[in-house]
Amino acid sequence: MTMTNSDVESPTYDGDSAKAKQAAKAAFFGSMLEYYDFYIFASAAALVFPTVFFAGSKNPLMLSLATFGISYVARPIGAFVLGHFGDRAGRKRVMMFCLVLMGVVTFAVGCLPSREAMGWVGPALLILLRVGQGISAAGEQSGAGSLTLEHSPMARRGFFCSWTLTGTQAGFIVASLAFIPVAAMPDHLLYTWGWRIPFWCSFLVLVVAYVVRRKLEEPEIFIANTADDAEKAEPMPFVTLFRYHWRDVLRVIVCAFIAVVSTVFAVFGLAFATSPEVGISRTTMLWVAIAANAVALVSQPLYGALSDRIGRKPVFIGGALTAAVGVFAYFGAIGTGNVGAIFAAAIVLMAGFYGATNAVWPVFYAEMFSSKVRYSGMAIGTQIGFALAGFAPTIATALRGDDVKNWLPVAIFTACCTLLAAASAATAPERFKTTLDELDNREIAAHR
Repeated sequence: MTMTNSDVESPTYDGDSAKAKQAAKAAFFGSMLEYYDFYIFASAAALVFPTVFFAGSKNPLMLSLATFGISYVARPIGAFVLGHFGDRAGRKRVMMFCLVLMGVVTFAVGCLPSREAMGWVGPALLILLRVGQGISAAGEQSGAGSLTLEHSPMARRGFFCSWTLTGTQAGFIVASLAFIPVAAMPDHLLYTWGWRIPFWCSFLVLVVAYVVRRKLEEPEIFIANTADDAEKAEPMPFVTLFRYHWRDVLRVIVCAFIAVVSTVFAVFGLAFATSPEVGISRTTMLWVAIAANAVALVSQPLYGALSDRIGRKPVFIGGALTAAVGVFAYFGAIGTGNVGAIFAAAIVLMAGFYGATNAVWPVFYAEMFSSKVRYSGMAIGTQIGFALAGFAPTIATALRGDDVKNWLPVAIFTACCTLLAAASAATAPERFKTTLDELDNREIAAHR
């Protein structure tokens, strides 16, 4: 007689706090490396690359910001590939690959020749290496979020998963700290060898993250449903994903528009504020970013814990709606030139409003998918949605037009993206009290 899924009582998986802490720590340090590397590129694209790689071009800043965005074209491709192997071969293996790839590629950026030294060879290699960064980033957060969720007790999934994105804030802080002494260098030093130092330092961060991450174990539910039996594994996870979870993928894509806030803040905001027309110093704006993200290191785990009590949707939607307002306050503060107001507006926007969505999206998205396609679902959905965020600084620069101080269209564009994210989140089912087994059984029922 053939046994069906209903004939066998499935074991119940409710995580392990000790393993969840280890997974959260590994997610934190891994994300810190990934986004240290990512944000030093962002800082360099706003402050240095227009001169080093695109001097003499008609619009050096726009070309430089476009190199920041180009990785977001590669990220959806990386998401399909890395998501496939993450659901087939294991979360840990793919996460280790992403870690090493990001570290090596970022170090190599610091070795590139300038346009003055070798013409367009340097910019061409810069674009190629940026694509490598994008492929790496495509698999990092989705893998860390999937693995942490699957190790966590149901009642604390939001808290533990929040450390994945809290690691990105730490990476932002370390990247900004690395650029402060560099940005203060005289131009002749900054544009020759000074800008390279933060890229070379990524090797040290890589070593720390690698040591922490290599001790990780695959989650029990993933082993039981996939890794221990080739017949149980989905041969093509993304096929199953789009057959049974296509609505959730679409939700994640639109929810991921919220990331526009981050890239507009980190890249466009930095370039806008430090432009000659506005005149705020590079060092001041880097300290603004550090302050906002330092407060987020505290606020995001608190938001994660709050989502364990009241649900993911209220926290995510509340953060998205308030961020739509906060972005106007932030650019308005920059327009006044009042440094105290800029610090306050940045902290409220990034740690208070955007921090709410940032904290809960790893667990919110992960709970939309079963363990057999979770990595693919999160990776593909987020990376397609993040493509808009990647080109948001370029779009913002175009919207501003010839009037460098015209920040209003940029704020409207950013607010529209956050409102779309909130609307998409409102259509999602709330699953913060759903066990991992129940999430998997939804797909079993769908197969029938």
